[in-house]
Amino acid sequence: MTIEIEDLSRTFAGQRGGAAVEALRGITLTIADGEIFGMLGPNGAGKTTLVRILSTLLTPTTGAARVAGMDVVHEANAVRRRIGVAFGGERGLYDRLSARDNLRFAGQLYGVHPRRLRTRIDELLETVGLADKAGVRVETFSRGMKQRLHIARALIHDPQILFLDEPSSGLDPVASRALRGLVAELRRQGRTILLTTHSMVEADELCDRVSVIVQGSVRRLGTPERLKSEVDLGRVLEVETYDDPTPAIRLIEQMPSVSTVDCIPGGEVERLVIRLAVGSDTTIADVLSRMPDHRFGRAFDRRPTLEDAYVSIIEADA
Repeated sequence: MTIEIEDLSRTFAGQRGGAAVEALRGITLTIADGEIFGMLGPNGAGKTTLVRILSTLLTPTTGAARVAGMDVVHEANAVRRRIGVAFGGERGLYDRLSARDNLRFAGQLYGVHPRRLRTRIDELLETVGLADKAGVRVETFSRGMKQRLHIARALIHDPQILFLDEPSSGLDPVASRALRGLVAELRRQGRTILLTTHSMVEADELCDRVSVIVQGSVRRLGTPERLKSEVDLGRVLEVETYDDPTPAIRLIEQMPSVSTVDCIPGGEVERLVIRLAVGSDTTIADVLSRMPDHRFGRAFDRRPTLEDAYVSIIEADA
C-alpha cells in the first residue's frame, strides 16, 4: 500500500486553559497505489489535520502512519521527497512573481537539477493549462488559475503521491470542472491522490473510494456506489417553485411517506428536495397536489446521490 495509517490520533492543547481538542481519534486506513481516495466530512472533522500529519507538517499524538513505506515521523525528510501537497486557498504562491518564476523557485527548493527544471516547468504549465500565462504575474490570476498553479507547484519534483486539500474551494462551476479534468489526468499518469473535498460531485466523479470523517473518526468507508447503497435511503423527489415554499413545505412534511424536506435557495427559483421513506410509492403528482397554488419549474424523481448519502450519515451522527 502507498499509504498506511494505523490507530492515528492527534490532540491539541486547549486555548487559555480550556479543554484539549481531539482532532483525530484512532483512524486506521490504507490507500493503494494509483488510487484516488476521497475524504469527506464537515468543517473541523479532522481532514486537514490528517493531511498535515501525512505530509509531515504535524506529528501524531499516538499511532503511526507510513507513506511510500516510510514513517512520517522518523523518516520525514524521505517522505517529503516523495509527496506533493497542494492546500486550497491563496497562500503559498508569490503574487509578484510570474507563474514560471513561482515554479522555478519551488524546483530550486526541491533540488531539481537546473537543466531538468526548465523542461519540467514547461511540461507542468502545459499540463495545468497555463502555458500561455507562463510569464504573467500571479497577482493577475483568477482563483481557479491559482489553484492549478498550486497543483503544478506540488508536482515540480515529480512525486508519485499527491495530497490535495479542498482544491476546488471557492471555484466557480467552470473552474471546478477544469480542475476535475486535471485531477483525472494526474490519475491517468499513475499517481496516487488523497483528496479532501466538500464537493460531492468531485468525490463521486473522481474517487475510487471515499471515507466520511466526523469528529475525528471514520464513520463510513467504501466506493461512492457502496456508500449510496449502504445508507438507508429512499427515493428523492425535486420540485422547483417560484413562490414562497414555506406553506407547501409544512403540508409536504405531513405526508406519512416523507422523511425530510429541504429548501435549496436559488434566487428566483427555490428547489425543494423531498426524501421519501424506503419503499414509498409516493409520486411527483402526490407532492404537487399539496402545492395547488404554486408556480412550478422542473419536477422529477431521481436516485439518491452521494450528497444524499453524505447528508444522511452526518445527520445520523448529530
